[in-house]
Amino acid sequence: MKKKPIAAWILLGFTLFFGLLAGGIWLLMDQSAKQTVMHSTTQETKHTKDTATISSTSQPAKEDVSKQTVDELLSQMSLAEKVGQLFFVRVPETNQIADIQEYHLGGYVLFGRDVDKESIEGLKGKIRSYQAASSIPLLIGSDEEGGAVTRISRNTNLVKTPFESPQTIYQESGLAGIVADTQRKSEILKAFGIQTGLFPVADVATDPQAFIYDRTLGMDAQTTSEYVKTVVQTLKEEHVGSTLKHFPGYGNNRDSHVEIVTDTRSLEELRQSDFLPFKAGIEAGADSVLVNHNIVTSIDATQPASISPAVHRLLRQDLGFQGVIMTDDMDMAGLADFISQEEAGLKALQAGNDLVMSSSYATQIPYVIQAVKAGQYSESELNQAVKRVLAWKQALGLFAQ
Repeated sequence: MKKKPIAAWILLGFTLFFGLLAGGIWLLMDQSAKQTVMHSTTQETKHTKDTATISSTSQPAKEDVSKQTVDELLSQMSLAEKVGQLFFVRVPETNQIADIQEYHLGGYVLFGRDVDKESIEGLKGKIRSYQAASSIPLLIGSDEEGGAVTRISRNTNLVKTPFESPQTIYQESGLAGIVADTQRKSEILKAFGIQTGLFPVADVATDPQAFIYDRTLGMDAQTTSEYVKTVVQTLKEEHVGSTLKHFPGYGNNRDSHVEIVTDTRSLEELRQSDFLPFKAGIEAGADSVLVNHNIVTSIDATQPASISPAVHRLLRQDLGFQGVIMTDDMDMAGLADFISQEEAGLKALQAGNDLVMSSSYATQIPYVIQAVKAGQYSESELNQAVKRVLAWKQALGLFAQ
């Protein structure tokens, strides 16, 4: 074999040296890159876990609420939270979200201004936003008697055909029509996130000129009782809240929306007529009873029914009602012209109401809190009222949402 020149051996040495050097550099770069990727992946995983934790812990406390009994939840509530639960208020024009959180409100009642210009998705989204703001699920209500008193169904963007009055339905198709109408209302209300339509009207009115007549069945006490029983049973089957109104019964009296009304009928007359539909509804399992502002002299000659302990004792003891008792709207002249709004909220609770329907909650709630601290409204009575409200919400499935 022929010997290679020295220059060739030198060239070969340099080639091997630089080849090995390049390989080492590539290996080091590769290891560094792998470590960078591994570090990046670890950091990304850690960031994802942190985000998940933040997302989880920032959810409203109602996730925990769903796993608690009413007694457990009550034991953890502050005085302010308890008092707030007893206020079922008109949706305010401003600060809807802030007020839910500041006053710990028990629920919102939708009126015309809340639904008139809404789309289906707009109203659903609005109600979802209210619920998301509250640590304890809100009771959402809307007056959906049908006929003259309806909120969502007067907006054809929300409900194509307005809810008809019970009179019209009964005259056309009897109790079968009432069942079908109640089922339709229930389906629509639930779709929007509304748990109670604040019906049926259990008043007995026989004079077509009477204020309440068009909102009633327009029939005698026995027929009205069958109607009320049917509606309550259907609502129960549909898992929608029922509200009997307006206890002790309007009869043919004037309108307490615009004036103080005095009802001079005897207690015996009320027992033989007006109480019968309420009794039928209670026996059928009614969730709540709404008390009117009329001064019923045979029960309490000195103050409106809504703030009368005697009226509430009669409802609890004589009629055996154990559910939620609520006031009619506290802004109505029948009460507002009788007593200040600030005092009225406390008087309503002292009388035996569990829910105060009001627009003046911003002054009423602090007033009630101070009254509890001063011993004017016992914490025992407060707790009983809150328990009834929470139990109703639980029965409606709100804690499971």
